[in-house]
Amino acid sequence: MTKTLATLVVLLGFSPLALADAPQPRLVTTSGSADVKVAPDTIEFVLGIETRDKDLLSAKKQNSDKLQKTMALLRKLGIDSKHIQTDYVSIQPDYSNDHLTLRAYIVQRTLAVTLKDLSKFEALLTGVLQVGVNHVHSVDFRTTELRKHRDRARALAIQAARDKALALAKELGQKVGRPHTIRDDSGGWWGPGRWWGGRYSGMSQNVQQASGGPSESGGLALGMITVTASVTVAFELQ
Repeated sequence: MTKTLATLVVLLGFSPLALADAPQPRLVTTSGSADVKVAPDTIEFVLGIETRDKDLLSAKKQNSDKLQKTMALLRKLGIDSKHIQTDYVSIQPDYSNDHLTLRAYIVQRTLAVTLKDLSKFEALLTGVLQVGVNHVHSVDFRTTELRKHRDRARALAIQAARDKALALAKELGQKVGRPHTIRDDSGGWWGPGRWWGGRYSGMSQNVQQASGGPSESGGLALGMITVTASVTVAFELQ
């Protein structure tokens, strides 16, 4: 113990020896986790339009034409313009292996689309592929009530940790007292960009998606998403 710390301890009425000999709390530390399954209420699409042509102006025009057809379809489906964003645009030459012969110009464009009316999921996904979208980079099912579902999952995780502590203590003839420390282990994860430009790197909602199978009508059925939570709790033993 440093001289300054020892002086402070004495001024507060403690002796360094008594502080060192103070009994440490008897603890049982457990972890708990829980899943809450909920239906999604929003779908985030990332769509790509790619065109190639030896003539640069032709490649750009083809890409622009496909974009206009895609935008027209999205408007027809009633999607607000604020829920459609051009996320990435790229124009680059493509050379052969000798790096001298130009094979084509590549024009790539990425659209981020937010769908609120989930009944239009299949119509959107099928329609954009028919009018010119040739890459579906991601389809992300989300919930706008994430906070409520995560709080519920966290409460269930804490109860699971307490139940585990009670079971462990009982086997040793002990009783569980008040919590000493609580740690939330429910951090999200960061995903690298998986489409052109690699610009996307956002924190997930800490959910898992379960894709649905075919619906009774023969279309695509939406899956459930699972909101997860985990905690670590140290309880005092009595």
